[in-house]
This record gives sequence, C-alpha cells and structure tokens, in this order.
Amino acid sequence: MPDKYQRPSADEIKRRLNPIQFRVTQQHGTEPPFQNEFWNNHAAGLYVDIVSGEPLFSSKDKFDSGTGWPSFTRPVVNANVNEITDSSHGMRRVEVRSTHGDSHLGHVFDDGPKPTSLRYCINSASLRFIPLAKMDAEGYGEFCLIVETGVATPAKTDNACAVPQKSSAPHKLLSPDEMSRPGALYLRQKAASCEATLEIAILAGGCFWGMEDILREVDGVIDTEVGYTGGTTPNPTYPQVKGGETGHAEALKVTFDPSKITFAELLESWFFKMHDPTTLNRQGNDVGSQYRSAIFYASDEQKKIAEEVIARVNASGTWRKPVATEITPASEFTNAEAYHQDYLIKNPGGYTCHYLRD
Repeated sequence: MPDKYQRPSADEIKRRLNPIQFRVTQQHGTEPPFQNEFWNNHAAGLYVDIVSGEPLFSSKDKFDSGTGWPSFTRPVVNANVNEITDSSHGMRRVEVRSTHGDSHLGHVFDDGPKPTSLRYCINSASLRFIPLAKMDAEGYGEFCLIVETGVATPAKTDNACAVPQKSSAPHKLLSPDEMSRPGALYLRQKAASCEATLEIAILAGGCFWGMEDILREVDGVIDTEVGYTGGTTPNPTYPQVKGGETGHAEALKVTFDPSKITFAELLESWFFKMHDPTTLNRQGNDVGSQYRSAIFYASDEQKKIAEEVIARVNASGTWRKPVATEITPASEFTNAEAYHQDYLIKNPGGYTCHYLRD
C-alpha cells in the first residue's frame, strides 16, 4: 500500500475530526443505527478511512442489512482491514480496524449474503465517501474498475484479491490460521451484533440557539446540531421555518453517551428545566408551532421513557399547568444553516430565552 496512507499526529486527528468521528475511531465508540450518514447511501463510490484515507470498502459490496449501519460483504483491500478479537460488552466478537490509520471501524459477522457470507458492520463516522466521478481526481483511480464492476484490476496485487497481511498496529491480532482469509473468526451467537454506545435525542423547546448553548456543556453530551424537523417541506430553510408554514420545529439533535447521562436524565434534569413545557407553541416572545415543545423519539424505548418523565414532571408540581410537550416519532432532521450552529459561541450575548429553573 502506498506510504501516503499514514496515521496523522494525535493533535492533527483531534483537530480534523468532529466529536462523533473522534469518539468512534479513537475511543471505540459505536454511533446510533439509522441516524448516521451512510447507512442508506446508494451512490457508487469508494469508502475510505476518515483518518488515513486508505481504501476500505466499495459501494459495489455494500448491502442493506437492515441493521441501520453501513454493511459490506468484503473489504476492497483485505490488507487494509485488521480483525481483532473483541471481548467487550459481555460477548466475543471480531472488531475491524484500519491498518494504516488504526481507526476503530466496527465489527464483522458471518451472517451476510453470498458469496462471502460476511457482514462488515461499519460506523459511518469512520468513513469518508468518495463518489465514483471524483475518485480519479482524488487519487483513487485504480479502484474505479472494482467500484464499477465489482471485479478488481488483475494487474494489481493490493486489490480485493490480495492475501491479507498482518499489521504492525499495536493490537492483539488473530493467529495466522485465523488470518487465512478475511472474516475468518466467527462465533455464531445470536447476541453478537453492533452494539451502539452512543445515542441520539431530538428535542424542540423554542429557539434552538439557547437550547444548544445549555446542552453542549452537559457531561456525557458528545455533539449538538441545530436544525428543523417534524414538518412536511423537503429541505426547509430558516426563512421558511421561521414563517411557520412548513410545520417544522426548531430542534436540537443531541448525541450523548448513555453510560454517562441517560435519556431520562437528559429530559428530567435538563430539557424540562431549560424551557417552559406548558406553553403551547410558544417560548417567551417566540410564538408559533415552530417554537413548540416536542420530543421526537427514535425508538419505542425513548417513547416510553419520555412518557414516564412527563408523568413525573406533572406529578412533581414544578409547573402550575400540565406539560404540553408533544411526543412524536422522529422524522427527517435537516441541519440548519452554518451560521446557526453554535450561534451563541459565535455571538456572545446574543438572543436567548433559555435558562435552567430549579
């Protein structure tokens, strides 16, 4: 493999990656299913390591596994994917890491389709996608044939037909017998799966600037993004949402570590204290359905927790009127324009109607 695929310095990695990419690739995290960038991407192209740029998977080998994570039947370059025994989370699985970048990518299982019967369950946060039309310009022209046809260039020895090699990465690798082919070590356990270590909450409670400013500092919150959800207009813009015509709410997407803060704690200790959940379609001077209080649940478990928390908040007598927060299934979340992201960091002293109540 060319020397250009190198692991950058620790400082460069931290500077280059966003918080979710860093947590996944450097701290062995797993992003939530169905709420990541590439799980439903059907475009032709090459998936490379977000850290080193080394080629990992072809769109030709991608399939819909129903798991909510990008899934592939084989690496595009076997030698770029190391398999390591993983005994965390109370089960024995096979972790896959990139060779040159030493990034945690995901896990591999033996329940995939023919001909390999393998399922490489990979985090979107570990990947950068290069569309087929841009591969040659970005220096990946030698992989165009396999992306187009699924057949590697015969003259190459570092393509998908290559024999896997051991890596010098500082991890305990599989034995030589186990490395005889990619995806060699499997335990047929029904429990074996990609286990998300991160979770996403989508919350609406008035102007998203103030919500983000409070929640970004909460211990266990990994990342925040402001945006629009719950409406009908595709790709809404701020002027459209502000006018109240699209049905969208200004909302905050919160990625958090449930081992540090649970969904219930996020709601009860923060969400229901940072805004008035009893005012219908209003927060302070902001009036309209775009400023409604809402929890957009991503799972039945989140729905159940939201209902339980609301019942507790109502019973506590904290608010003089009943909670009007709606609980509704999560739908498409459109990121707000760049100037809205981290608005109160960029504009100290800017408008907000959010503060924590006792």
